[in-house]
Amino acid sequence: MRIAFVSALSVLILAAAAISGRAQTPLLSCYGTQQPKQVAELLFGRDIGNRLGVSEAAWARFIAREVTPRFPDGLIVTDAVGQWRDPASGTIVREAAKRVEIVLPGDSEDEARLDAVAAAYKRKFHQRSVGIIVRPACVSF
Repeated sequence: MRIAFVSALSVLILAAAAISGRAQTPLLSCYGTQQPKQVAELLFGRDIGNRLGVSEAAWARFIAREVTPRFPDGLIVTDAVGQWRDPASGTIVREAAKRVEIVLPGDSEDEARLDAVAAAYKRKFHQRSVGIIVRPACVSF
């Protein structure tokens, strides 16, 4: 009975350690003046239907009205070409895209601001999704 209890307790402790280990962000070893930060990449498709629907002017207005007020410290935008599988037809769809990279301020509102940007883009330009990737990075300016 005691062996079964110790075995069960050991399994629970190992499971708890495994779960807590997955929830933690790995520590970065940054050099020089670099500091550990989170970097967000946002991926925006520009097609509406089967045509380019988000013009450069509309994109510039979106950045000025939705992204810059939420992340005023800076960002970078690059042109890209994206692809995704249409769930209805199963075909691969390729489209012009924009990639935005932001070094996050590191406060409790980061996630909410990213979600708000994605929601605004989907609503304004009738998009199904906006890709959001957040990863740790060593950063210096």
